[in-house]
Amino acid sequence: MAEISLSPRALYEEVAELLRQRIFNRELTPGSWIDELKLAEEYGISRTPLREALKVLATEGLVTMKVRRGAYVTEMSDSDLTDVYHLLALLESDAAEVVAAKATELQLRELQSLHQELEKAVNNRERFFEINEAFHMRLLEIANNRWRDQMVADLRKVMKLNRHNSLLKSGRIEESLMEHRAIMAALLARDAAAAAQNMREHFKNGLEAAA
Repeated sequence: MAEISLSPRALYEEVAELLRQRIFNRELTPGSWIDELKLAEEYGISRTPLREALKVLATEGLVTMKVRRGAYVTEMSDSDLTDVYHLLALLESDAAEVVAAKATELQLRELQSLHQELEKAVNNRERFFEINEAFHMRLLEIANNRWRDQMVADLRKVMKLNRHNSLLKSGRIEESLMEHRAIMAALLARDAAAAAQNMREHFKNGLEAAA
């Protein structure tokens, strides 16, 4: 029997990731029409995997499909932004509460280590973005609810569509760091209620800075 060679990743998934990064990097801007023919030619593929990739991005909320008009990069309204932050606050405050109550000492040390990296990155915006996201995702992993993880991952992708990221506002990085200190202190004290409240406050302030 002949050996079957399977690609570790389907072509449409690779294309979806390429498009996802172009959206995040603002090469494809919110509200812009996605030229399927041009992209298929650029990537040297047929339009079938490209359309499958666009369906994936539409499911994530990054792309909006319009009848007889094609695909567009999703635009975030003020209402959309408020809704996304509201849901993230609910989901991540719940995760913080679980972590404060149930995390192992080793897991708390992992979070503390990430927090220390965040402290060092206060003057490096790109690095701060990276460590900030890593902290939040690790906290979710420790809370261990894959359904919540999936919802947060999709919401965070949509949040990146916002033209005015909250961390770009002057002084917001320093404020965010202070909020992270409060979250970390509550986690180490195993104060579940304070951890949840501090996380909600973190997202509330983030929304105000992003609006």
